[in-house]
Amino acid sequence: MKKFLIALGVIIVLGVLYYLVSPLFITIEVQDELPETNETVSEGEVVASQIIGTSGHPASGTVRIVGDYIRFEDFYTINGPALHVYLSKDLEANDYVDLGKTKGTEGNINYKIPENVDIEAYKYVLHWCKPFSVLFNYGEI
Repeated sequence: MKKFLIALGVIIVLGVLYYLVSPLFITIEVQDELPETNETVSEGEVVASQIIGTSGHPASGTVRIVGDYIRFEDFYTINGPALHVYLSKDLEANDYVDLGKTKGTEGNINYKIPENVDIEAYKYVLHWCKPFSVLFNYGEI
């Protein structure tokens, strides 16, 4: 039993160290242009809000809905392990749609909204760290 507890303690310490140190060495920069479409997006179709960083996770920029895309503009945040982008009905990600792994931590970044998703049903776009259940930043939509 003692060996098990020591091994568990080592795993927890290594996980916390990875969580704290990895953002210092791993950065992702993406400049992502919206695909060319034949549709014109009017001002009434675009929703924009400031991105809010959470404690210890600075963030800046805006999040917008542009056609079938969630677009982060002039975005900046720190990187973290296994960050994903979610459409969510609340800040705890109890009811969410996973838009995939974070494509970048700086610049203009687009995420395709799946065809079967009713965007009106969701209130937030979240950057969420799955292994540690930590909200990095969010924007209202």
